[in-house]
Amino acid sequence: MDSNGFLNVSRRGVLAGGAAGVAIGQSSFAVAQTVSNAQTDTDPMALELTVNGERRELEVDTRTTLLDALREHMQLTGTKKGCDHGQCGACTVMVNGERINSCLTLAVMHDGDEVTTIEGLGMPGDLHPMQAAFVKHDGYQCGYCTPGQICSAVATLQEIRKGIPSHVTEDLTGPMRPTNMEMRERMSGNICRCGAYSNIADAMAEVAGA
Repeated sequence: MDSNGFLNVSRRGVLAGGAAGVAIGQSSFAVAQTVSNAQTDTDPMALELTVNGERRELEVDTRTTLLDALREHMQLTGTKKGCDHGQCGACTVMVNGERINSCLTLAVMHDGDEVTTIEGLGMPGDLHPMQAAFVKHDGYQCGYCTPGQICSAVATLQEIRKGIPSHVTEDLTGPMRPTNMEMRERMSGNICRCGAYSNIADAMAEVAGA
């Protein structure tokens, strides 16, 4: 540093520093490109699922969610993509009889599993009792969350019949009953932005015989 307080840098030093900066930048870009290629160059994985009673074979990227496998690879678009964070329940399906958020699980994790979507419960002309009850009690408005609501409702009644307790189950020794509080607690992970909760509860109560 000279007496004026400025760095005493020669022209050669400036050029050398600039060349070093360019070299470091190119090196960083090369490393980033290598990491990017490593992340995207993944081989698809073959898997077999039984979906709505039908055996399906497909190849998917290992990062594909079960939700995207159903919608994009099998064209089962009844299952909806809502928040994509497991917070709204619109993507609820049943795997081996248990309800899950299909947006939070990878398709390759379910090789050999049985998956039931809204299409597998019933179709027009042959509705599942829960679907018919939703229609009767107007358990939907826009209908976007309805497939997930119905799948979750069917699984909820199965859980109660099996005696699987929830956070509001009072008696863990006797037979479990499908009370309004019990069903509402279990359905709390399924959000209806239109606010048809009371109608959904009425539909479930009819199917449960409560």
